Amino acid sequence: MPETEPWEYTLYIPNNLRAVTVARRTLRLILTMHGLIRLVDTAELLAAELVSNAVRHTKGPAALRVRWAAGVLRIGAWDADPGPPEPPGEFGPAEEEGRGLALVKACADLWGWQPLARHGNRGKFVWCELGAA
Repeated sequence: MPETEPWEYTLYIPNNLRAVTVARRTLRLILTMHGLIRLVDTAELLAAELVSNAVRHTKGPAALRVRWAAGVLRIGAWDADPGPPEPPGEFGPAEEEGRGLALVKACADLWGWQPLARHGNRGKFVWCELGAA
């Protein structure tokens, strides 16, 4: 049974494609330990897309943030590039690139992004939400 108390985890990752797998497996463990196993498959897909974009399209470090509050799971990726993400577009089955945010848009209940500036660091936070229902 999922917990009713809010919680949040942040995983800081290097700019390395292996970080996508690390983020997915970490997320699976977090959700399993908090009784949210039914959200794991979709959450892993969403996290992989967000982290992959952060690692592939920027040069700096990144972070995965996972938060549970009021029956909503928020998954987000921070990266050091303050520019907006490419808007989700249409893609064909043979296309290898450009499907990430379209998948996020299709699978999440809600998604968005915001520029960030904290402690002298600039960047953006791209996030999505899944409801527990």
